[in-house]
Amino acid sequence: MKPERTNRPRFAPAAWTVLALAMLASGCASYQGIEPQSTLRTPESLGLGKAAGTVASGLAAEAAPVNAEWWHAFGDAGLDRLIAQALKDSPSLKVAQARIARARAAVEAAHAAELPQVSGELDLQRQRYTENGLFPPPIAGSMRNSATLQANGSWELDFFGKHRQALDAALGTTRAAEADADAARVLLASNIARAYIQLARLHDQLQVAERTLAQRQASHGLVRDRFNAGLDTALELRQSEGSLPEARQQIEAVAEQIELTRHAIAALVADPQAAVEAKPLAALKPVPVAGPLPADLLGRRADVAAARWRVEAATHDIRSAKADFYPNINIAGFIGLSSLGVGKLLEPGSLQWGVGPAIHLPIFDAGRLRAGLRGKTADLDIAIETYNSTVIDAVKDAADQLASLRSIARQQKEEADALSSAEAAYDIALQRYRAGLGTYLNVLTAESSVLQQRRLSVDLAGRALDAQVQLMRALGGGWQPDARTAQLESNESSKKEQP
Repeated sequence: MKPERTNRPRFAPAAWTVLALAMLASGCASYQGIEPQSTLRTPESLGLGKAAGTVASGLAAEAAPVNAEWWHAFGDAGLDRLIAQALKDSPSLKVAQARIARARAAVEAAHAAELPQVSGELDLQRQRYTENGLFPPPIAGSMRNSATLQANGSWELDFFGKHRQALDAALGTTRAAEADADAARVLLASNIARAYIQLARLHDQLQVAERTLAQRQASHGLVRDRFNAGLDTALELRQSEGSLPEARQQIEAVAEQIELTRHAIAALVADPQAAVEAKPLAALKPVPVAGPLPADLLGRRADVAAARWRVEAATHDIRSAKADFYPNINIAGFIGLSSLGVGKLLEPGSLQWGVGPAIHLPIFDAGRLRAGLRGKTADLDIAIETYNSTVIDAVKDAADQLASLRSIARQQKEEADALSSAEAAYDIALQRYRAGLGTYLNVLTAESSVLQQRRLSVDLAGRALDAQVQLMRALGGGWQPDARTAQLESNESSKKEQP
């Protein structure tokens, strides 16, 4: 009698032999010579290390972080309400959240690639079998039904880390999207605060313009009385009349800017019907700001963190692309029922199954893999240089705002003295005119100087508050990195300190 066949698979030794040969032959495709050309800028190279040197306007030093809700320091309930509404309803923030959701979906897809895949199929078919084919009579030349009910499974064994690196790249992209959303929140809050300060500046400018009109109306009344008394000529009367339309035009121009600024704030808070009250600049408290740049400036900015996570994602993309140069090993199998004739599908004899490895080895692909790796390497260079540009801009941004605040403070001191002198000169010119010792042209000249100084005073006060807002944003707007981002920066620093 013939020995009874068993169902034990006999492919295992041969499979591992093929795998070993495939591993040896994998040198046919090589990624040698393809390396990134860019390097990350360090905080020390920007003057932000613990032993930092001079950076534009001051020394880098340890400094307290900005409060996450820094706008409360201005002491204005209206501003607080507008920013809270914007952070809740802004379409731009909802777009950022949607991007995070999309990135998280990519993480789920990358994680699924690491796990076994199972699918099922049911195939029912009516077929005429050829008379000159594989099947003999009575099947040949007949019309018959066939059926297959089967489950198929496969599992790609990630020996070389392709899917692991793809998952890490997707995680990096997700964290970059999360940091982008945080940066968008900071930017939105700062834009609303700046627009609110602009509205307050215009409110004060309107008061200056209205005060100027009232002053000119009083002067015109004086000139008219003097003209009626024969003490002034028609020239002085026409000069005083001509100054009134100009003052009214300035009031209208400022009122237009107030209305446009209200519209801008309403758009930022995503409420076209939002009631935005114009308040004077004096209603906003100045925010105390730190003198030097903080040594950990880059770690406080969400936009820098986002750029750094994109570098990390691009690094993992390269490692995943390198894994394509190695054999792709799959374990595939199936189990199910198949029969010629639907009525026999569920009989025990219809059972079929199979399992075995599948190995794919890149030997010659006309340079496709190397081209793909070069593309990923270029993406990494782009991400690194984008990061470098971001950190340079971050340092410049913070240094610029500190320099502006110092300069504005000095300008305000000088301007206060200039305004006092201009008002004194105007009073003297007006008194001389009333006494008949000067012309009305002298009064107009002195008045123009006072008007210019008053406008400059309001502008400098508005610029000071605006620069404070921009400095809060430049210092990160109160954003703090999570543990993963802090660990990422710590790992990078450790690599640089190694000999």
